[in-house]
Amino acid sequence: MDDGNDMRTWIEAGRALLPEMVALRRAIHEEPELGLKTPATTAKIKQALAGLPLELREGPSTTGFVAALRGHSNGRTVLLRADMDALPMQEETGLPFTSRHEGAMHACGHDSHVAMLAGAAKALCANRDRLAGTVLFMFQPGEEGHHGARFMLEDGLLDPLPDAAFALHVWPNFPGGAFAGRPGPLLAAADRLLITVMGKGGHASQPHLATDPIPVACEIVTALQSLVTRRIPAFDPVVITIARITSGTTNNVIPERAELEGTIRSFSESSRRLAHEGVHRVAKNVAMAHGAAAEAEIIPGFPVTLCDGRAVALAKQTAENMFGEFGWQTLANPVMGAEDFSYVLQKVPGAMLFLGAVPEGGDPGTCCGLHSNRMILDEAVMARGAAMHCTLAENFLSRGFSAAV
Repeated sequence: MDDGNDMRTWIEAGRALLPEMVALRRAIHEEPELGLKTPATTAKIKQALAGLPLELREGPSTTGFVAALRGHSNGRTVLLRADMDALPMQEETGLPFTSRHEGAMHACGHDSHVAMLAGAAKALCANRDRLAGTVLFMFQPGEEGHHGARFMLEDGLLDPLPDAAFALHVWPNFPGGAFAGRPGPLLAAADRLLITVMGKGGHASQPHLATDPIPVACEIVTALQSLVTRRIPAFDPVVITIARITSGTTNNVIPERAELEGTIRSFSESSRRLAHEGVHRVAKNVAMAHGAAAEAEIIPGFPVTLCDGRAVALAKQTAENMFGEFGWQTLANPVMGAEDFSYVLQKVPGAMLFLGAVPEGGDPGTCCGLHSNRMILDEAVMARGAAMHCTLAENFLSRGFSAAV
């Protein structure tokens, strides 16, 4: 096998398909959809894939689907995934293809993920005789907190499970066209935290006759930071952020209740458990010390995104072979963001990879990042993303993880 010629084929295919990918990305960007039901986005993807030799699988829980491409032999199976939902926020980029839906925006690059995967599907279908197995293209809604990947797994859309799974995620704060990843934890588990403090209302001029829940809530916030730094190992870190405090109605009334909402991020189940236990203990006992009461509720979110070392090694070698030594960077540390591709990686060895997409002429350190209402991307990097999808698929189907040796 001439790996050099193989890689050039995919690089050239990515470049040739870039105009189509840009057009698809912009069409999806203009009409963002939220959650598990994204019918317009799904329709656009299916239209882009029309006429290709793909077998579609759909389920009842989401508008996502899996498209299977069978190669010349019944060998391994590799999954390539793209998420497709947007965020509930108002776009302020000023782009000519800005969102036409009030309060919804593709601020996390999912529109580009879909475009790259659709481009890869076209390229791989055109060269299916080179595939020693099956490629599954997973188009998944509901990534932004809606557990879309878990629902698609529960619907059986990935049965039988593939032998490996890969996903790409653009990153505007990273050098354009470079790929990045790391073995082990890449992204954190993310849990939602709700604390309700119950006191006794009264007149603001006579706090001694009331039990004010507001200073109790403030003390709980401070105590939670001490919990993080004093009760959880520094080398297995946790982040607890209280992002919302709500209480009261006017200036001269002490309210009966205060509500806190935030997030808990962790990289292991042991630290995750310590944080959960600590939150309940701190909330209850700080409130009790002031004659109030508190209840904490923790709503489990996505698990830790754990990348298989063999899959990361394959991605690293592939990126360096295709784009040179600056085509790959191994991240020294995981990132505290979260991803529901973690559900797939709990069951299938694989990896999520970042693709640098800093806007042309921009500074990765200062440009608007993911989840910013001003976030923009260099669309040209989608050519590399599609080529990476194709090369990873072909290499894994041909030689499995040993392709990285």
